[in-house]
Amino acid sequence: MTTNYYQTTDLGLTASLTASGFVIADIDKSNPRRVVFLFDNSPELQDKIKAFWSQELKLPAAVLLENIRLLKARIYG
Repeated sequence: MTTNYYQTTDLGLTASLTASGFVIADIDKSNPRRVVFLFDNSPELQDKIKAFWSQELKLPAAVLLENIRLLKARIYG
């Protein structure tokens, strides 16, 4: 059984998704110039992605900034 993943390199989108409660399934660091974040794909995930790109997703700034900090620690740590 293959799992369907949503892949993104966008740090802002990834931080917004994790702040919304989605868990990163994997981080692909095989390319030294670009990190790829993988999420288990679902209709709920797609709804959040659409809300992010249409600027309808609302999150507390402190939560978003904390998630960006944590993601950078995972990338460079």
